[in-house]
Amino acid sequence: MREPAAAKGVLQRPTQQRPFTGHEHKQGRDGDAMNVILGVLGLLGVLAIAVVALSLRVVKQYERGVVYRFGRVQSDPKLPGLAMLIPIVDRLQKVNMQIITMPVPAQDGITRDNITVRVDAVVYFSVKNPVRAAVDVQDYMAAVGQVAQTSLRSIIGKSDLDDLLCDREHLNQGMELMIDSPAAGWGIHIERVEIKDVSLPESMKRSMSRQAEAERERRARIITADGEMQAATKLANAAEVMADHPAALQLRLLQTVVEVAAERNSTLVLPFPVELLRFLERVTPPAPAAVDSAASTEQQHTALRTEPVRVPADATAPHIPDQGGSMPRYEAQGFLAGQCG
Repeated sequence: MREPAAAKGVLQRPTQQRPFTGHEHKQGRDGDAMNVILGVLGLLGVLAIAVVALSLRVVKQYERGVVYRFGRVQSDPKLPGLAMLIPIVDRLQKVNMQIITMPVPAQDGITRDNITVRVDAVVYFSVKNPVRAAVDVQDYMAAVGQVAQTSLRSIIGKSDLDDLLCDREHLNQGMELMIDSPAAGWGIHIERVEIKDVSLPESMKRSMSRQAEAERERRARIITADGEMQAATKLANAAEVMADHPAALQLRLLQTVVEVAAERNSTLVLPFPVELLRFLERVTPPAPAAVDSAASTEQQHTALRTEPVRVPADATAPHIPDQGGSMPRYEAQGFLAGQCG
């Protein structure tokens, strides 16, 4: 068992306790209050930051902000920049103000001249009133697309095939008016409408190609005939001039000879005037031999008509038809003589 320290000769100093005062108790309570205040301030700061984050919105340059306060739309939309909202109270809807390109699906239809075609188009539009576009129509893009399809079908039914192929500008304007009429009430403006492509059946394409070919052939023939008529007119005028001036014909003849001789060939064609041939025919007397032969031939014919001809008994006379009267004796005899000879 351990002995006490006093027994060992070690003297212990008596412990002196400091009396407890009210000032120290007050300092402890102030520190706790400070901690609570700092915690509350930190919480309020976090809440403030959250509120600011929820109340601030950024609106881009090509957008407009439509504000709903307790579900009621505000008349003035938010402009581009930093927009301040009331948390939990306001709700912001952004509306794009850029020009939107919307392709219209190809539509099948029958034209006014009963031809089946397939036409597609494209629509360019933009939002002019963001409040009306957000409130008056549920989905303005879907609405514009449906109106564009129905308008395209209506245009196909009211137009001929030639108008769809050649007069598209007029059809584009008509379709633009048809789409813009209901879209204006939604705050939408139709910028432009274009018909992209017109698809035809293969049989119609072949028929059109044949028609175009026939039309080109007709024009070619007309042009050729017109050229021949003009050439004939010029030749007639030239003939009149040459008739008045015979020397012009000789000059033209010499020019033709020069043109033919300019080519490398061994044959030279020299035209002979027809008028000279006619002149030689008139001034040349008939040949005597030809006159004697003509006289002897006439005498032989006269002898055949006057002298009777003996026909053998076994010869068969040809049948001579009766042409409204009896044939003279000398003609019959001459005919028989020719048959027997």
